[in-house]
Amino acid sequence: MAKIGIHIQHNTTRATHTTNEMVIERQNKDGFVQNDEAREAVGEFFAKNDYAGKRVLLIIPDNTRSGPIGDIFKMIYDCLAGKVKTFDCLVALGTHRPLTEEQICIRLDITPGERKSTYASVGLFNHEWAKPETFTSVGKISADEVEQISNGLFREEVDISLNKLLFEYDEFFILGPVFPHEVVGFSGGHKYIFPGVAGDEIIHFFHWLSGVITNPVINGNKWTPTREVVERAASFIKRPHKLFAIVAVENALKGIFIGDCVEAWERAADLSERVHIVYKDRSYHMILGIAPKMYDDLWTAGKVMYKLEPVLADGGTLIIYAPHITEISYTHGKYLDEIGYHTRDYFLKRMDKFAGIPRGIIAHSSHVKGIGTYVNGVEKPRANVVLATEIGKERCLKVNLDYMNPADINIADYEGKEDQGVLVVRHAGEVLHRLASGHIPTIPEE
Repeated sequence: MAKIGIHIQHNTTRATHTTNEMVIERQNKDGFVQNDEAREAVGEFFAKNDYAGKRVLLIIPDNTRSGPIGDIFKMIYDCLAGKVKTFDCLVALGTHRPLTEEQICIRLDITPGERKSTYASVGLFNHEWAKPETFTSVGKISADEVEQISNGLFREEVDISLNKLLFEYDEFFILGPVFPHEVVGFSGGHKYIFPGVAGDEIIHFFHWLSGVITNPVINGNKWTPTREVVERAASFIKRPHKLFAIVAVENALKGIFIGDCVEAWERAADLSERVHIVYKDRSYHMILGIAPKMYDDLWTAGKVMYKLEPVLADGGTLIIYAPHITEISYTHGKYLDEIGYHTRDYFLKRMDKFAGIPRGIIAHSSHVKGIGTYVNGVEKPRANVVLATEIGKERCLKVNLDYMNPADINIADYEGKEDQGVLVVRHAGEVLHRLASGHIPTIPEE
């Protein structure tokens, strides 16, 4: 592996991507896009694009993403009902837990009665990522391309496998929100394919690539090496598809962008950069990040750390406050119990010891722990991460994270103390915090 240092300039537009296709959009940076405005945009798209008689699949996020997904789903359905041959939904789980039908209905904001009547014909599917028979290979990214995209960090061939269900339809749509993201820079677009409905090899490769580059460098930048991997992988998909990208603050819509997947995603990311990044004049020695209940384990609640690490001072403490969480990871807990949470260099300098661990899990571990060093067998994290959840103290310490009893935390004790270096963030995990100076925490060169 080459020298690790890598610089990504904030939000540069990739010059190699061009499209003449119009993107239909409605956005309101300072206010909100109303339902009738969003409905008008969706109707405009379908007035210009005929799907009569076609089999159409809608890819949707699971319940760990906020935003008015149900509202937009219903608008799409209303435009297609009675015209298309089939209209079904596939939940882009990545490697998250499958949803029950009741949970999918909650995601789509439809009642049990509506499910049995209005939406009875809509097939609701989970991405069955744990079953090898789910996938088909659509191509490979060559070792030469990987080396170029990763700026020399990796040189390996990467297989691209996808859920075969995508190819049982004439076309598919992607519906989902765009936020700053620790793995690709900004979520959304083809990221709902990779990792949403993709196979292990491509998922674990580009997640570990992000882990090596590190969260503070990646998060909140559009054209990162990991986004380039996602778009190169997506170029192997020959099935026609379009994107319905939304930008929302919790569930209130700030923008909707419909059309070409890359172009619509870029425009959504530009708006997300304006509404989902908060700039602070100082760093904080103590941060209390309050995780929303949509994060049901540390695997997802780790986003609290990812979005706040850039404003966490050297030697500081970040508390992930989530009294509702009882598990580290419902799908990958056995691996995390085995390896624990450590800095990137702890893993990178002895990868042979972790040969049997999927690299995406190692990436998650290093993202939660944050950046730091590993020199002469001694690990020195830059900051301290504390879990205030229902995960017991013994298990927290076993996986190399600190523990606080959530019952002992009075949120009011932490509030109103920013001038003393204490920050409280509610609904943490979606809004990225950065220093106004532009400083990004990085791992010191040895």
